[in-house]
Amino acid sequence: MATLKSLFSRLPIRWKLAVWSSLLLCILFVLYNGVQYFTINQWMVSEGKVSIRKSMNELQTLLQEKHLSAQEIVNSRRFVENLNDRHQMIRILNQQGVPLLSVSNELPEDWFLPQAAHSTQIMTAWHLEDQVLIMRSPLTSDHFTGTIEIINNMENIEKISDKIKGVVIAGGIGAIILSALGGIFLSRQLMRPIQSMTDTMIRIRKKGLHEERVQVSDNNDELSNLGKVFNELIDQLERSFLQQKQFVEDASHELRTPISIIEGHISLLNRWGKHDPAILDESLRVSVQELERLKGIVNDLLELTRAESKNLEQDVPAIDISHTIQYTLTNFNMLHPDMVFRSELTLLEQVQVHITPQHLEQLLLIVLDNAVKYSGSSKEILVTGTLEQNEVFIHITDYGIGIPAEDLPYLFDRFYRVDKARSREQGGTGLGLAIAKQLVKRYNGNIRVSSNEHIGTTVTLCFPAYRV
Repeated sequence: MATLKSLFSRLPIRWKLAVWSSLLLCILFVLYNGVQYFTINQWMVSEGKVSIRKSMNELQTLLQEKHLSAQEIVNSRRFVENLNDRHQMIRILNQQGVPLLSVSNELPEDWFLPQAAHSTQIMTAWHLEDQVLIMRSPLTSDHFTGTIEIINNMENIEKISDKIKGVVIAGGIGAIILSALGGIFLSRQLMRPIQSMTDTMIRIRKKGLHEERVQVSDNNDELSNLGKVFNELIDQLERSFLQQKQFVEDASHELRTPISIIEGHISLLNRWGKHDPAILDESLRVSVQELERLKGIVNDLLELTRAESKNLEQDVPAIDISHTIQYTLTNFNMLHPDMVFRSELTLLEQVQVHITPQHLEQLLLIVLDNAVKYSGSSKEILVTGTLEQNEVFIHITDYGIGIPAEDLPYLFDRFYRVDKARSREQGGTGLGLAIAKQLVKRYNGNIRVSSNEHIGTTVTLCFPAYRV
């Protein structure tokens, strides 16, 4: 048993499904036919009892109505023979159980001994391999007291039962074959999408994710949905791998540049700049500048990692959003006194948002810093707040150089810059908007950018709002 169980456990799922489905169908068929065979067999036995009772009632009625004596009963053989059926024996016994009249139609008289009865009895008995039905009933009239005994061989019923049994067995064998074939077909149909996914995974392992997908049918069933989810997962993985690859390449490039500059100046100092004050000052100044940029890149990467690793913030107390925005604008204006910051926050009064003041200030600083860098000749930044359907919107608008339409979908990618040369001159790591996007997501918010080239850019922060 343990060996069979171990062997079955090593079978592929396809064959397990085929075996179990075939076994289940066979069990159901056997149970159904077994119940059907038993029911028909009992029905035929019941019909035999009805027939023998009918013969007994007819015989009793005729003999009692005629008030026959013992001798007259003996002389009524022809009448009893007419009532007798095939494979049946009728015996009329006296009070002592001695047969006075015995009529048999293809049934040996020595199979069963005569027996007197004081009450009506009906039973089944066996003689070797033959099943018989025996009925005994007392006979009482003015001139005679005895017993009528009818013995019926159920050979015809057994023949019909044997034929039904043969049909059931043949049907069972056919059911086993058909259920096995049906189980194999069913298992193949069910396992086809899974096998397709397995083959796709093998191809992905050999060739990579590119253009390797499961062929999904138009059927809206669970396996088709599983294939669709698998393809969506592979698409997401491919996008994640491409983004990760791009991130590594961009991070390597961004980190290599300041390191190469610092390395160059240190080599210059090591060769002949140690005793030249001008070269020494220049190299130290550039190295410090590049170290600051390198430090900024590392800090931004750490901040982005923290923003992506944490789940959505819960149980964060609500803050007065208009107050926090105005406080941030005032502080930021001190860093850029040449800029004009206008705010229209009247609609946000008495409105609160579940976000920490530090994170809201960080978001505003990221967006305001970009607005200042790319404001061009315009020195004006507009910050407005609106409330629509229990959502608060913070719009930060500059009137600078704008962003080309083809660059808008990539603004939140890591290290992405619209104009790399200009961005490098103005500073920044290209991680600000990526950090902002992750921070906004932590508070069930959204961030989007709309821009017209040479006209200006508007960045919108959206959060669920709560009125005081």
